[in-house]
Amino acid sequence: MNRLLEKIVRHTVLDGSEESDLIRAYSNYRLAKGYRELIVLGRRYLKDFALVVFGIFSASFGFKGFLLTNHFIDGGATGISMLLAVLTSIPLHLFIIAVNVPFIILAYFTMGSQFAVRTALAITGLSLCLAFVTFPNVTDDNLLVAVFGGLFLGTGIGFAIRGGAVIDGTEVLAIYLSRKSGATIGD
Repeated sequence: MNRLLEKIVRHTVLDGSEESDLIRAYSNYRLAKGYRELIVLGRRYLKDFALVVFGIFSASFGFKGFLLTNHFIDGGATGISMLLAVLTSIPLHLFIIAVNVPFIILAYFTMGSQFAVRTALAITGLSLCLAFVTFPNVTDDNLLVAVFGGLFLGTGIGFAIRGGAVIDGTEVLAIYLSRKSGATIGD
């Protein structure tokens, strides 16, 4: 096992070049540092992935367990998607992807490709979760629907942003404006 990890670290440290005399030039300290960086990076990506997945399922539960079953509508790009799904016979999960495409393009040009890819995957994950995962209708009380639907939806959005992605296109605008103006995302 240690031999395999050593090969991975050597490969990472040399940026993909084959084993040669250059490998022997790296000290054990440099290899250990590369190994440590690999572990830290792997943990960070795993944590970000878990946060985004938890955010997707929390938002989906807010939508399907509270809002959609009681005919409530969200704001932003998802709310536009919900309105279009009600007005047409096209399913909501298709509109979620279609309405958010311009915001993903905006994210690519303003915040970078990594953020745009994470956002595209998160929005696709939300769309798939809404299409294929079933949640029970929790309550029919309008006050509880509004409070808990918003709570689970907001929790999902927060976890997704903490994980480095967004699940609604208008959040891209909020992040962009917070970076440019100095205001917080909540503002």
